[in-house]
Amino acid sequence: MTPAGPPPDTANPQKARTGLSRVWHAAGYSLQGLRAGWRETAFRQEAIAAVVLLPTAPWVGCGWVETALLAGSVLLVLIAELLNSGIEAAIDRIGPEWHPLSKRAKDMGSAAVLLSLLLASGIWLAAIYHRFLM
Repeated sequence: MTPAGPPPDTANPQKARTGLSRVWHAAGYSLQGLRAGWRETAFRQEAIAAVVLLPTAPWVGCGWVETALLAGSVLLVLIAELLNSGIEAAIDRIGPEWHPLSKRAKDMGSAAVLLSLLLASGIWLAAIYHRFLM
């Protein structure tokens, strides 16, 4: 008797894993993604800024909520940059020729990074003003 449901996806062995094995392998893939991001200049610059800003957040923040906002805004920039790099890699895999939809996808990914940078800058400037200039 065969089990009900669709056959397992043989193209992706991760789909057949369960429990801690799946978590362990997923963590490995995530680390590979961070290593791939590190090869991107923009991500490296933002990650280096994060190394400075994240430990500074508790000093600048006036409580756990402000500290969380400061740290979260920095992490949001890194997340947006990784997603943008993923979009760019997927588009580049399709082909090197110029296409308006490819440009649109890349521009929208870039805009997401810009908005995250503006948000983080605004949060940090407001917190610094509140902490040191009020």
